[in-house]
Amino acid sequence: MHSILERKELWDEIEKLSPEEQLELAERLLKLLRKGKASKESQISWEKLYGLGKGLWGEDAQEYVNQLREDR
Repeated sequence: MHSILERKELWDEIEKLSPEEQLELAERLLKLLRKGKASKESQISWEKLYGLGKGLWGEDAQEYVNQLREDR
């Protein structure tokens, strides 16, 4: 995180930009933020995947685990 002084200096520099340059900066920031949001939304929610594999292997999960433990 940047210090308060660094942020103030950044704002001072932004205010020196022409309106066109400020607009370009704003557009680039929005693009960056949207990209971050899209990336975050595309992450897997494990809660939504819960239970999707039920029945795929044709065997009870607990019985499978018990069998694995017996085989040790």
